[in-house]
Amino acid sequence: MGKAIVITSGKGGVGKTTSTANIGAALAKQGHSVVLVDADIGLRNLDVVMGLENRIVYHLIDVINGKCSLQKAVIKDRRIDNLYLLPSSQVDEKDAVTEEQMLHLVTKLKKSYEYVIIDCPAGIEQGFRNAIAGADEAIVVATPEISSIRDADRVAGLLAAADIPTRLIVNRISAAMVKRGDMLSKDDVIDILALELLGAVPMDDEIVASTNKGVPATLAGVSPAARAYEIVARRINGEVVEDIDEHVGFFARIGRAIGLSSAA
Repeated sequence: MGKAIVITSGKGGVGKTTSTANIGAALAKQGHSVVLVDADIGLRNLDVVMGLENRIVYHLIDVINGKCSLQKAVIKDRRIDNLYLLPSSQVDEKDAVTEEQMLHLVTKLKKSYEYVIIDCPAGIEQGFRNAIAGADEAIVVATPEISSIRDADRVAGLLAAADIPTRLIVNRISAAMVKRGDMLSKDDVIDILALELLGAVPMDDEIVASTNKGVPATLAGVSPAARAYEIVARRINGEVVEDIDEHVGFFARIGRAIGLSSAA
C-alpha cells in the first residue's frame, strides 16, 4: 500500500496547488510512482499548473459515479515516468462526493501508487473534509503572514482532532525581508503553529514563471524554490536532509550574537 498525503492550509492563495505539483514531480524524479489528486471540485487548477488541462477526458466525479474506470480518468505525465494526475470536475459542487467515497477512491489509488498527493480546496467545509478523509499524513502550507498563520492553526487543530500526523511548509519566505524585520522568520512560524517543519520554500520568481508555463519548477530547472521542494520530497521519503541555507543561517546567528555582545 502506498501513502496518501493531503496538502492543505485553510486559506486560499498560499501555494497549496503549486506545492502539490512540485512535491509530486520531485518524488517522481526520485523514482517513486506518484498520483496527484485534485480534490478542489468545481474550482480545479492542478491540471493547469501541471500543463495537462488539454488532455482531460474524464475526472474524479466520473469515477465516483461509475461513468468510467479509474484507469481511464488518470492522466500520465509525458515528461517524466511515474507521475500521474486525477483531475477534478469543473462543473460539479463539492457535495458531489462524500467522505466515504473519497476514502474508497484514495484506498484504491494507494494499491497502485507509492504516493497519493491530494490537493485540498481552500476553507474547512465539505471539500476539506473530503480531502482529508483518506489521508495518512497532512502537510499544512503557510506563508509568514498573520492571516495565513491563523488559518493554518485552525486547520492544524482539525487535523489533530482527526488523528492525522501533520507537518509544515513555510512558503514564500524572503531572507532579506526577515533580516529587515519586515517578515516573520520560519522559526517564528514554527513557534506559533507548533508543527514539525518539513521545509521552507523561498520567494522565487521562477515559481510564477513555471506555473504560468504549466511546468512544475522541480521539472523546469534548479531554482531556489525547486531545490527546496526537492528537499521536502526527500524528507517525505524518510531521508534526513539539511536545508540549503543551514550553514548560512548558522554563521548569521553567530554574527548577530557577536553584534549583540559588542553592543552590550
